[in-house]
Amino acid sequence: MANTGGYSRAATTPALSSLDFALDRGSPVPLYYQLAQQLEAAIEHGQLAPGNLLGNEIDLSVRLGLSRPTVRQAIQSLVDKGLLVRRRGVGTQVVHSQVKRPLELSSLYDDLEAAGQTPATQVVRNEAVPASADVAAALGLAEGGQVTVLERLRSTYGQPVAFLCNYLPAGLLDLDTARLESTGLYRLMRSAGITLHSARQTIGARSATTEEAALLDEQEGAALLTMQRTAYDDTGRPVEYGTHIYRASRYAFDFQLLVRP
Repeated sequence: MANTGGYSRAATTPALSSLDFALDRGSPVPLYYQLAQQLEAAIEHGQLAPGNLLGNEIDLSVRLGLSRPTVRQAIQSLVDKGLLVRRRGVGTQVVHSQVKRPLELSSLYDDLEAAGQTPATQVVRNEAVPASADVAAALGLAEGGQVTVLERLRSTYGQPVAFLCNYLPAGLLDLDTARLESTGLYRLMRSAGITLHSARQTIGARSATTEEAALLDEQEGAALLTMQRTAYDDTGRPVEYGTHIYRASRYAFDFQLLVRP
């Protein structure tokens, strides 16, 4: 291990062999936090893929020149975030990275692809129903008018990320179940000549119900992010109303805030 200007660079296990970690021992930032941040960045950017093994704490502490409690604390912080998992007889393994979705008019399918996470979709429901008062108001329709309801479970790496419920005006476009399981809803809209222009969106949070926890492979009462959105085309017509829930352990909304002059 070499030291240059107060930094220590360490070789790691085969899963980390292409990465170069820099630990600044003179920094006021704790070493466990430095290690956790660099591991998290490697997971988020796909340099560490789901299934990669990091080795056990003793091996890591030797390879990194850190104390075992320091390595344990770094690993535990990422276990708590759901990015790593400890497996008996195997060691520490990468699970997944958290999806960070920008607040813009895009689909979850497109955002997952952009994050390097191949999305998979299971269509749970695709049928025409009478519009409830809330749905009718969002879509500018008469209460009881026909709308198409879509319910889809979106996953990556075999793990569920979100449960999506969307309502669309009846006859807006062909919503073939097979196509919905192979691509995103907004892509289908664009291919049908519908130009999405703007949306009104509300983000919240709550605890998972028993049914939601079962769908999303979470514990009952786990934190969920919620989102309601009404999307409009370039004529100002409402074309989609969605009510979605996301696993907070695997998903986050990303804000960019600007100061008004």
